[in-house]
This record gives sequence, structure tokens and C-alpha cells, in this order.
Amino acid sequence: MPSFPSPGSVTVCEINRELITADSLSEAHAKETYGKLLRMVFNPVSFQPDRLGQSGPELDAEQQVEEEGLGNGAAVQTKNVVETVQGIFSDYIKRVFNPCDVDLLAEVDLKGVSWHQHKNIIALISAPNQVLVRDYDDAECREPCILTHESQKDIKALEWRPNGGRMLSVSCKGGICIWAASFPGNAASIRSGAPSFVGTLPRGTGVRWTLVDFLGSDADEQITALSWSPDGRYLASASCESSSFTVWDVAQGVGTPIRRGLGGISMLKWSPTGDYFFSAKFDGTFYLWETNTWTSERWSSTSGFVTGATWDPDGHMILIAFSKSPMLASVHFASKPPSLDALLLPVELPDLSSLPGSQGIEKIAWNASGERLAVSFKGGDEIYRGLIAIYDARRAPVVSASLVGFIRGPGDNPKPMTFSFHDKFKQGPLLSVCWSSGFCCTYPLLFRSHPLP
Repeated sequence: MPSFPSPGSVTVCEINRELITADSLSEAHAKETYGKLLRMVFNPVSFQPDRLGQSGPELDAEQQVEEEGLGNGAAVQTKNVVETVQGIFSDYIKRVFNPCDVDLLAEVDLKGVSWHQHKNIIALISAPNQVLVRDYDDAECREPCILTHESQKDIKALEWRPNGGRMLSVSCKGGICIWAASFPGNAASIRSGAPSFVGTLPRGTGVRWTLVDFLGSDADEQITALSWSPDGRYLASASCESSSFTVWDVAQGVGTPIRRGLGGISMLKWSPTGDYFFSAKFDGTFYLWETNTWTSERWSSTSGFVTGATWDPDGHMILIAFSKSPMLASVHFASKPPSLDALLLPVELPDLSSLPGSQGIEKIAWNASGERLAVSFKGGDEIYRGLIAIYDARRAPVVSASLVGFIRGPGDNPKPMTFSFHDKFKQGPLLSVCWSSGFCCTYPLLFRSHPLP
């Protein structure tokens, strides 16, 4: 039977298809369950979820009022005037210039949390202009490092660079911030020709984070999607305000724009092998690219726009979630690259579609071995609302999934805002979830296909 967390409880981990719960977040509970197996504990990281919905100008106006120390009446009056003017102007901009409704971004998984590919380091968006980096291998420092800079405003997504050491890309208003870690005697290298930036304050262990580059977008666009090529040489970026995306040669700081269709882009995903590339738009279309000549095939959906997409470990198939569909779709390539011949098949999740009050799939994540699939869903009654469904996935001959159980977050009425897998451990993957209650929690999923000590 699938594991179900009772109301008021919190999930701790999975051990052999059983999701373990506790009555509260506790390091002791973690040590007594998965801590014995992994010999380490992933304590939650706290952030400010109530401010993540604010845009850059709104936040700046609010901070200015606070800093000037106006009286309560004057502060409220000033803030109301600013909000009214900005609201009118923002609505006009949306109607006239934007190919998409910016409000739809809340329905797309913009990757607000990311694990380093090889290390136990997690990065997450913790405020509109701020990123937290937590190194769980650093025993001397249990507090996360804060990355802020005047160029880093209205953050929407982040992703670690593959095979690039400790380098992190952050999408924001006007471009992409590239951060790198420096160590004593081994300073991070700033790209030749890039503006000079001052790094963050050093920590007790001597690690210092430096903003080594800023890749500026055309027309000061808000960058909302990022995806690295698996070799870490190229970075693809896009804005929901534009119908084109850009492929950056990061070492040179040079971007090449690529355009297909008219709608604003919702998502970008490079395949694990680098042979294929996926882009989706808010008008319900999506494109499969082969990266040798950058040719593409256009696909159209009648089930809304793409809200989530994740490649299988071999890069031969991609799972897709749509805004108006209670099931997933899988696109299978029929032959080897650079062929774009592909077949689309439905992937049913019957346990999810039958939940009381469920309104369909919201966001998805698939671990690198293809054995665990995490799915959040819209709606649900009071008992099921805000849970994440964990599936045992199989890929042969086609994708199938059986429900393991549900994860419940901490706090009052928690809702998953974004989540991502880390695949470092032999015993199973780690799923990290940023909850609307202000905690980023990590759940080890340990199962029999991986030998437990």
C-alpha cells in the first residue's frame, strides 16, 4: 500500500518503499532514520517565501519606504501610490509587449533549487534578489552562504555548471549572474573583458564566492529559463518576454540567438548526452532540436502549455507535463541522433487522477537513474492538498509508474514551490523541496535496488 502522511505530520525519508514520518522537523528524527545509513543529516534551510512573489521594482519601492523611515501613514500612502502606478504600467507592458502572461510563470517549474552535480552543495532562491548556498560537506559551517549583488535582481532560476567546479548561474532581470567559489591560493577567474566584481565576504573556512561574469540580455529582458549543456561549455537562456532563446559560449561571453515560433518561452532542457535540446512556449507548442545543426521539429499540444519536462538518463526520451492534463506524455526518439523522428505516448498516473479534488499535474522531477519520479498536483481536498507524490518508475518497454506514497512538508498548509533531485548517493537519490512555509527540506529516498549498509 502507498505510504500516506497523516495531517500534522512531516515526512523524513523513504526506506524501501516506505515513507517515514515524524510529528515535527527534528535532527534527531533524521539521525535515527536515514542518518544511520548515510552517516550524515541534511538539515532544512530556511528562506523568505512571502517575498518571492514580488518583482524587482515592487521590492525596491518597499525597501525605499522602509529605509527612509517615513511615518506609518505616509509610508502606507506612498506605497499605495507606487503600487497603483506600477500596476497600471505593468498591465500595459504585459498587453502590448509580452508574448505571454507573466502570471503564468507561477505554473512553471523555473528551477528555484539546484544540487551540485558531484558535491553535497545545494543552492536555492531565498529572496527576490538573493541566493543561499549550503555546503553539507563543510562540517565547520552549518549556516548557508548568501549571494547578493546589485546586478542580481528579480531572480527566477538557477543551475550549477556541469564539470565547472563550483560555478553557479543565476537568471535575473537583464541577464545572467555567474558565481564561482574561490579558495585560499586558488582565486576564481574573472572572464577577460568582463566587468570587475567584488566577491562576498569570506567564511570561516576561507571559501569566498565571487561574481565572475554577467551575461547581459537584449533589451534588459527578464531571464526566466536556464539550461547547461552536459559538458558545461554552453548555457542556454530565455525570457518569457521573447520568442527566441540564446546559446552562450560562456568562456567567450558570446551569445547566439535562436528563434522558432512566436510565443514566449516557458522552459529549456538540454538532454543528458547533449545531442538533443527541448524548448517550450506558453502558446502550447514545443520544439525538439538536434544540436549538431540546430534544426528542430515543432509539436503542438491541445492540453495547455508545458509546465514541467525532464529527460531520461540516456537522453532518448523526455517526460512532459501540461497545464491542462491529468497525465504525463513521453516523447521517444525512434532512431539515433541527429534524427528527430519521435513518437509521443501518454503516461497515466491513475492514483493521482483519482485523488479527491485533484485538478491535474503541476510540476515533475525525475532522478538520474530513472527509478524515482516526483510529481506535484493542483488542487486536492484538505487532506491531499500540497503533497508530493513519489512514484517507482520503469522505462522498459515504455514508461510506467507505481505510487510509493506522498511527502508532506512542514508548517501550516505547505505547498511545494520547486523541487529537484540530487543523485550522488549509491543508496538512492535525494529530493529537495522548497515549501511555501519557508523551509527547503531534503528527503533521502533509499530503496532496495541500491544496497543499504
